[in-house]
Amino acid sequence: MSDNRTVSLVLGGGGARGLAHIGVIEHLTRNGFEIKAIAGSSMGALIGGIYAAGKLELYTRWVTALERHDVIRLLDLSFGRNGLIKGDRIIIVLKDLIGDVNIEDLPIRFTAVATDLEDEKEVWFTRGPLFDAIRASIAIPTVFTPHQYQGRQFLDGSLIDPVPIAATIKDHAELTIAVSLSGKPEPAVEVNLERPEPENHQYAHRRQRIAQFVDDLMHRLGRHSESTLSMLDIIIKAMGIMENTIAQEQLKRYAPDIVIEIPRNVCNFYEFHRARELIEIGRHRTEAALAHYASLDA
Repeated sequence: MSDNRTVSLVLGGGGARGLAHIGVIEHLTRNGFEIKAIAGSSMGALIGGIYAAGKLELYTRWVTALERHDVIRLLDLSFGRNGLIKGDRIIIVLKDLIGDVNIEDLPIRFTAVATDLEDEKEVWFTRGPLFDAIRASIAIPTVFTPHQYQGRQFLDGSLIDPVPIAATIKDHAELTIAVSLSGKPEPAVEVNLERPEPENHQYAHRRQRIAQFVDDLMHRLGRHSESTLSMLDIIIKAMGIMENTIAQEQLKRYAPDIVIEIPRNVCNFYEFHRARELIEIGRHRTEAALAHYASLDA
């Protein structure tokens, strides 16, 4: 399989498993593939949008420095009826880290997929503020509050299209590569991680700023009863079942050139503190998928 091929990349949704997308992108770009366009749902929209903005390396340094308590401090509880987390805090931090840009100004064609709550339709964000599109696409029901934008309310794109291959049909790329976070469960995957580099002062400062957010959040989070948390886990797992079914149907319907599947049991939905491990899994799965495609193409 020759390198230097252009790619239209589809990044699926699936919570913390979406950090594997970083490893996918890193392996592709380091092996000569040119990503011409990206479409993403939920976490796929977040990672894809940051890459399209040219800031994936910066984001990777930041997210791999997060520890469990850092993740908790990024959550701003709403205590409302339409979602547990407002999501404003993480978007503010990301804007500070990445910069606030419009999708149409990105050097790579980018589409974020969300669900219109009232019209019950899939919506493709191809223009407007990048982080409004991302916030709309990650608005997981009951977890994040719906995102209000231009008089409409939006929910997670994975509700309708967890692997948005259709958004790439008009792209003029040699290969369409889809990354599904709904792969079949597998035994525990062990990966060899490189020793992390000493933390740069710039990123240490950013972590300190994160820690300065409302410190009583852990106390507030602790006031939730075990039954409430168990109910949330059930809701997330139920959504996962639905998304897995839709994802498999989408992959059959549109048949991308290469499918990279991340097992859906590699981590829990909220384990963002395992970034380094999940990124490495993304690299390994991409290498294996490309090797398999090359053997078929030989």
